[in-house]
Amino acid sequence: MKLKGDQQTSRALNRRLILNMIRADGPMSRAEMATRSGLSPAAVTFVVSELLNENILVEGEASLGAPGRRPIPIKINYAGRLVVGLKLMVGAIDCVLTDLATTPLVSRQVTVRDPSPQSTVEACATAVSKLLADRKAPAGAELSGIGIAVPGVIDQGVCRLSHRFNWVDVPIAAMLAELVHVPVWADDDTNAFALAQQLFGLGRHHRTVGALAIGAGISCAVVIDGAVHHGASGAAGKLGHSIYDPNGPPCECGRRGCLQTFFSEPALVRRWRDGKGISGAVTRHDMVDAARAGDEMAVHLLSEAGEGIGRFLGAFCNTVDPEVIVAGGEAVTFGDFLFEPMRRALERHAMWTPPPITPDWADDSWARGAAALATQRLFDFESRPGEIAVPAM
Repeated sequence: MKLKGDQQTSRALNRRLILNMIRADGPMSRAEMATRSGLSPAAVTFVVSELLNENILVEGEASLGAPGRRPIPIKINYAGRLVVGLKLMVGAIDCVLTDLATTPLVSRQVTVRDPSPQSTVEACATAVSKLLADRKAPAGAELSGIGIAVPGVIDQGVCRLSHRFNWVDVPIAAMLAELVHVPVWADDDTNAFALAQQLFGLGRHHRTVGALAIGAGISCAVVIDGAVHHGASGAAGKLGHSIYDPNGPPCECGRRGCLQTFFSEPALVRRWRDGKGISGAVTRHDMVDAARAGDEMAVHLLSEAGEGIGRFLGAFCNTVDPEVIVAGGEAVTFGDFLFEPMRRALERHAMWTPPPITPDWADDSWARGAAALATQRLFDFESRPGEIAVPAM
């Protein structure tokens, strides 16, 4: 079907083009925008004026240069709008209020009394109110939207399936929008993490990025030409549900021997604890401390995990051919005990020269990823999963 090239579509395309140029390369003059984009000076002036009036762009100081009229740099006013990111976990929600660059302004964690959708959205709405009350942002900055990162299969703001919460067809974005009266987006948590990496993180200057998450589960989202690939039903990237051993432990998905039943962060800690016969609670920090002290079982388990995940990453790279793989999640704590065996396995199983595996050590990447779901509306008008229109007041 041929896309109708009407004035509204052209305007949206031009806005996206200019905003993404400035986001990627920094402030530039109107003349530079016209040269680099191929748009006419009049079209650039129209779009820039519109974005200045909306407080999305601001003018900087005129640069020093040759005599005559000095070019005025135009930059994104990241502080002029606010977004909220909500990362849903079992029993808790990581929450962050950010500017448009997903720079955290206020962070907190709230508990959820039960995993029901209603309890979850009520906890989310309460968290938004608390974040705004605690905010440290310029006067006049308004909340533009909210992003929710959910472990599951998400399609247009609806959680089609989440094994972790036992949700089926939950319209989580619409439910929260009814309470907070701003647009809400929802996506899988690893997709949100990938989006944040592509917009402002370690994948910012790459066209094809793999975002590997090793936490309560294992997944690997992919960014292709600046857009997160969701697949036909929103289920792309579920690397952890690849079968590692069909006779292995039961998985939350109902099958046996999925990769994450062996090598997710909780699975690794549990296997080490049981293997050592340790009673009581232990954490990944205890396990990595033991590995540093020469504990052979801890070192072996982490090496096995790196080898196993790296083998599946090889198949991923042979299919997708990413420029870089950004790794995040709780298992980043294991450092090179996990990642060096993973890199070696990737070298053996990838057909071409494998991409670098680059850990993201930031603690707030997941909540910032959720915030990026809301931020993306300014940079990609075609990608608006889960948007709910603001109700008339």
